[in-house]
Order: sequence, then C-alpha cells, then structure tokens
Amino acid sequence: MRLPEPTSPLAMTRVALVAPREALRDLLVRVADTGAVEIDQVTHPADLPRSDAARALQRVPGPGLPPALSATPPDLAELVRAGRTDLLAGEDELSGYAAQAVVHGRVAALVGWTPTARLPALAARLAEIGAAAAPLPPPRGVDPPSTPGTGAARRAFGPLVDTYATVPYRDVDPSVPAGIAYALMFGAMFGDAGHGALLILLALLVRSGRLLGALRPHWLFVAAAGACATLFGLAYGEFFGPTGVVPVLWLAPMEQPVPLLLAAVGLGAVLLAGAYGLGIVNRLREGGWALALYAPSGFAGALLFVAAALGVAAWYWHRPALAAGAGAMALLGAVLAFTGLRAGSGGGPAGTVQAAVELFDLAARLGANIASFARLAAFGLTHAVLGWIVWDASTALWDGGGPLPAVAVLVFLLGNALSFGLEALVAGIQALRLAYYELFSRVFRSEGRPFRPWRIPTAPADSPEEASCPAGAP
Repeated sequence: MRLPEPTSPLAMTRVALVAPREALRDLLVRVADTGAVEIDQVTHPADLPRSDAARALQRVPGPGLPPALSATPPDLAELVRAGRTDLLAGEDELSGYAAQAVVHGRVAALVGWTPTARLPALAARLAEIGAAAAPLPPPRGVDPPSTPGTGAARRAFGPLVDTYATVPYRDVDPSVPAGIAYALMFGAMFGDAGHGALLILLALLVRSGRLLGALRPHWLFVAAAGACATLFGLAYGEFFGPTGVVPVLWLAPMEQPVPLLLAAVGLGAVLLAGAYGLGIVNRLREGGWALALYAPSGFAGALLFVAAALGVAAWYWHRPALAAGAGAMALLGAVLAFTGLRAGSGGGPAGTVQAAVELFDLAARLGANIASFARLAAFGLTHAVLGWIVWDASTALWDGGGPLPAVAVLVFLLGNALSFGLEALVAGIQALRLAYYELFSRVFRSEGRPFRPWRIPTAPADSPEEASCPAGAP
C-alpha cells in the first residue's frame, strides 16, 4: 500500500510506449517534450553505432547548445549549414532511443517508467498520433525508480536526505521528520535567542528572494533551525550571550552542565527510537515480517535498544524486576539479530563466527551511538561559553570610561558575529553528522534509484529560414 505525500516517493507505473513504426519518431518527440518517462535502455548507448546526427554534429564548429528536437524530421545537412547544434544533439539522442525500440512488423514499442499521476496526460497526447501508453505489471525483483514528493516541506528538507541516499521506492521518505530532528539538534547546540532570531530573519530574506535566491525553496529549513535555536536560547537564558535580557526558563548551560548532558543523551535516545520506528516500517515494506524481525535496523535492533533503556531505568530506580525484563528483552533481540546476521553470512562455522562478531559490534555501536549525542550538550556549552566571554569583555570595557564604551560596543558586535558564524558552522556540521551516522543508518538499509526521465524540449524548425537562425535568436 502506498503512503500519502509527502511520506512516500511518487507512485510509479511501468509503461509500454507503442506506435506504428512510421510514427516512432513522433512518439519520441512527444515523450521527450513531456519529460515524464524514463525509457529503458536494453543496449548501453556506448555500444550503439554512431548516428548520422552525431557525425553531422562533429562538422559544426563552435560551442554546443542544449539539445532540442524539431517537431518534424529535419534535414541534417541544412542543420549543419545553419549551425543548429541544439537540434543535431537532440536528433542524436532521439536516434539512440529509437535504436532501443522493439520492432515487430509495422509496430514499434519501448518500455519504461512514468509517474502514475502523469500517465493519463501522456496517453492522451500520444493518442493524437495513433500511439499509446499502456500500463504494464512491474517486473519481479525490480523496484521502480524513486522521485520525491512535491510538497513545500519536502522541498525544504529534502536535500538533507538526498545528499545521503536516494530514498528506495518502497521506503518511507523521512525528509520531514529528519528535517525536524536536524533543527532540534542544531537548536540544542546553537541555543541563543538572539542568534536564532537572526537566522529567522535570514530565512525571511531568503524567502523574499532578496538574499541567496538559489536557496529560496529551502527557506523553511533555515527558519526551522532558527526557531529551535531561539527556543533553546530562551530555555538557556541566552540572548546574544548571558545578557539578562531573557530569564533562564530551564537551565543555564555553564551552571548546570551535568543535567544538560543527561538531557542531550535523553534527546538522542528519543531520536534513535524514532529512527528505529522508521526502520521497522521500511523493513516491513522492503521484505515483510522476516526482514523486519531479523534485521539489525528492525525489531532485533530495536529490542536491544529498548532493553538498554530499561536497564538504565532499572539501575537508576533500583528495580530488579525491570532489570530482569530488560535482560530477557536483550536476549530475544540478540537471538533475532544473530539469526539474521548468520543467515546473511551464508551459515556454516565461518558464518557463525562472522555473525557473532557482527552481533558484538552491533551492541558496542549501540552504546556508542547513544553516547554520541552528548555532543549536543558539549557544543551547547561551548556556545554559551563563547557568549559569556564576549559579554564579559564587553561589560568590562563599558565600565572603563572614556572611549572604552565605544570599544565595548565594537567588541560585542564583532564577538557575536564571530560566535554566530563559527558556532553556526560547527553546529550545522555536528547535527549533520548525527543525522547521517546515528539516525539514517537505521532508517535506510539500501539506496534507491533516482527517476531520470528523458526530457528535451521541442523547438520547431520547419523551414530553412527557421533552421538558419541559431537557437535563442530572434
């Protein structure tokens, strides 16, 4: 069952493109213009003979232009004389796809993938030339390519996931929860209400297009990070340092580092629990209950994780019964994980030894992963210390009299600018590291294949006069 947007990649349909042999070029032109189909290439393009258009393209001097296609079959010699490298490049690509077609009698056919929502429009456009786009059952053992959803939140947070891996077609797209988790981790390390407000202002400028226009689709990502930094700053009592402008609503990092450390580890445990939850759902969608039970990123790993949490709770509250339950849960998780690891290693004595080593590594990494979130407290404390240094130096100069108050203002502004830039960079990198190594390693088991449709616009050149005019000229 497909999940709704934006929790799942767009639904894809296996499609057959069928046309009379003489209409194959018209079919390809329309498919390229819609940009909705990824056509299977049975023969690698490098293994195909060079097309006439490719040979003609070599005879045209000057820089190449982006490929385009003419609505009607062009005269290659005329295109060479006109210097139409765009149309020649388009014809070369079209010839390559035409060579992939299966021809039987007077019928030519190609197969590929298209987003399910775009199939009706594609079929209607092909029907105008007597061609058809017919849905096919997907081949066994082959997952469709993945194309992400188009919602605003997915566009904003999507690059966080896309730079790590292409979401497999069957998996839940974790872009939105991953973006929220990233913002929380960033805010914990960059907790300052003043600095967070600056990030929100930056996000609004990006959204308006007045600054860093290329990042406009992702302004919400910057705004979320700024909002979390502001909230943590209010919790820490930090506003451009410990200025006293806002009260401490929770704890002061410099005065209570141990509670801050425990809170950071607790937040990490919550995020890991969410990652295990998504991992279990993905394993179910990928391979059913067998994979979900035995995979280290499925129920087996989740049981070890929960057992560790219960063990800590039993030690803290001195509950022997809770400790016994944690031990039983850990044993069950270890047995499931060992079974899955041994099956994956091929079995036998060597597989048993390999599974035992991997199980030990799994348990050791689990503890290291939880402890890794202590960096949220460490860098949050570092940010607070830098803010305190700047504020302490500024107040000391301010009380000096003479020209020193002006120097104090300069120190305050430059110190906060340096702290803002340095800490934003460090917190951004560390939050990315935690997302990739601690969280995504449980969400993803494999990488999907991105959807790459063939897309070339149609640029009619039906007469010598049009052909003699370079693309883009009046």
